[in-house]
Amino acid sequence: MATVLKTTNLVMTSPLPLLVQPAQPGLSLHEVFAEIKALVDEQLYLRGGLVLRDFAVDNIAAFQAFAAAFGSPLLSYEFGSTPRSNVLDGVYTSTEYPPHQAIPLHNEQAYTLEWPMKIWFYCAQAAVQGGETPIADSRKIYQKIHAAIRERFTRHGLMYVRNYGNGLDVPWSQVFNTTDRANVTHYCQNHGIICEWKDDGELRTRQVCQAVAQHPITCDWVWFNQAHLFHISNLAADVRETLLELLDEEDLPRQVYYGDGSAIEDSVLAEIRAVLDEETVIFPWQTGDVMMLDNMLTAHARTPFTGPRKVVVAMAEPYARDNRERFIMDNKIFSR
Repeated sequence: MATVLKTTNLVMTSPLPLLVQPAQPGLSLHEVFAEIKALVDEQLYLRGGLVLRDFAVDNIAAFQAFAAAFGSPLLSYEFGSTPRSNVLDGVYTSTEYPPHQAIPLHNEQAYTLEWPMKIWFYCAQAAVQGGETPIADSRKIYQKIHAAIRERFTRHGLMYVRNYGNGLDVPWSQVFNTTDRANVTHYCQNHGIICEWKDDGELRTRQVCQAVAQHPITCDWVWFNQAHLFHISNLAADVRETLLELLDEEDLPRQVYYGDGSAIEDSVLAEIRAVLDEETVIFPWQTGDVMMLDNMLTAHARTPFTGPRKVVVAMAEPYARDNRERFIMDNKIFSR
């Protein structure tokens, strides 16, 4: 059988991500899906991510069909932390932050006890300048974090505190996809989230989550949290100062503590951010690119950009830390 795919490292200095291209121009993802699926089964757990380039991807619906073809229903975006819009069933815009803002490296929904294992990005329109989606190996980040920091984070876990709405963060109705308080309370009770309805009608939640996690298939330990993103030190100094003048700390839109409620030192988060910077892999999007990541093995980010940009996202394979054994039984066991 003639070879229909060719592969190479997209970034010469890193095995992440694997670049996959058609051996013949004009092939669609649908036409060679069986070959792509076999390559994903072989390489995704090793590399952490693949970029599919120069395939015919006519529109977002074709991307949706490709992601869904892997067999797991595409997920809705529940308990999200950033604004997104639904494009098609199971397909969302990437985070709708202003173009001048960077989004730090993170694993999707690592601030919860449940998260998607697979995530796909489709570049429907590359930005004129910037707008890359940098990625990083979460295994290497875990290994590079100073042992004392890693031990403390692992031992205590992390407490994420969120205050919704009031023009400062995403409204709770959008986060929970409902306007019914009872539905929100029920969701929180079922997901280990403490919720508090405040006197002004807004919502505060607290949840203690993991700082590190073990991949259910590869058994690799990964750095898996969003402490550096939720902590107020992530904000520009002037914004941080203004918020603290206007609000008590408990009313900040988002903040994170060690799991016992004690403060995380700014210096510790600075060390963590330095490791993330060291492990960042960056490459320019080309219109039509599709990137597939294992969400636990690989973190992703966004750089500022100019000009129009359209990148959409799909997620699948929900995983809950407490259901590791069931997840392993439902998926092919990985062997090195």
